Amino acid sequence: MKVLPLLFAILLVTSCNNTKDHPYSFYYWKTHLKLNETEKKSLNESTDPFLYTRFFDVDKVGGKFQPVAVITKDKSFETDKQIVPTVFITNQTFLRIQKEEIHFLAESIHQLIQKKAKDYQLKINNEIQIDCDWTAGTKDDYFEFLKELKKISEKDITCTLRLHQVKDKILTRIPPVEKVYLMCYSTSSPLENSDKNSILDLNIMKSYLAKLEDYPIKKIEVALPIYSWGIVTNHLGKHKLINALSVKDLNNPNFKKISDNEIVILKDGFYFGNFLNKGFKIKVEEISQEQLNNATEFLDKKISTYNIIYYQLDSKFVEGRNFK
Repeated sequence: MKVLPLLFAILLVTSCNNTKDHPYSFYYWKTHLKLNETEKKSLNESTDPFLYTRFFDVDKVGGKFQPVAVITKDKSFETDKQIVPTVFITNQTFLRIQKEEIHFLAESIHQLIQKKAKDYQLKINNEIQIDCDWTAGTKDDYFEFLKELKKISEKDITCTLRLHQVKDKILTRIPPVEKVYLMCYSTSSPLENSDKNSILDLNIMKSYLAKLEDYPIKKIEVALPIYSWGIVTNHLGKHKLINALSVKDLNNPNFKKISDNEIVILKDGFYFGNFLNKGFKIKVEEISQEQLNNATEFLDKKISTYNIIYYQLDSKFVEGRNFK
């Protein structure tokens, strides 16, 4: 009869050790490359050798392709991590795009990445990551662009993958890349009236990724959120966002708490760089360690191995977190 307690103990230890370790790094999404001490510490402690750095955005303005918010670099910016250039391209950039424009766009993006890497002496690796929320209407031209960029740059081209592009893969199709970065955030719009956490609602994420194991591309890395914001609602029910607010920011004698993460303003004034009127409400959305743990626990059942890239590297979001 002593065998049963021993067997139970072995099973308990095995189940406790079943949690997977994931190498992790960060997205860096600021226009000016500069790290404070908190950010340097978090980056140095990260276990993945890469820093996924947004170089610029691309949009179509007046019918012309335009780089938007191109990075600049502070002299003090240094890291031993390899930089993965990341470029966000709006979906409208690919609406009614001509075949010759696809080549021009790929060539221009490659050249600007190379120029910025050379100008700022950035140690980039052999990958370019493209972030675009493509749709059924733009998929063909976007996929052609990815192939063209690979041909021109002679680099490994990867791309982001949003939740709806997994669920609706028959409509949005499969991008011509060997590796994708699954963006497990922005599960709903923060500008809708909802009691859900719009940054990451686990039930929504799970429903969209119910068949993730069937996705044809098997090399999947995972992007998880650590950012926060405040959703301001005015008297008319209209909303706007204030970035990087946390629950502790709601401790103010001019605020009345109406829930753990929501207040109503009692007095007109400037708050968080904005003039807000009496009666306006602020709801804070942030991500707890428990939410992140629950997300990875679900993903571990769907993906055999993956790295985590946290969005994003900012002292407001990394301070006090344990990423081990």
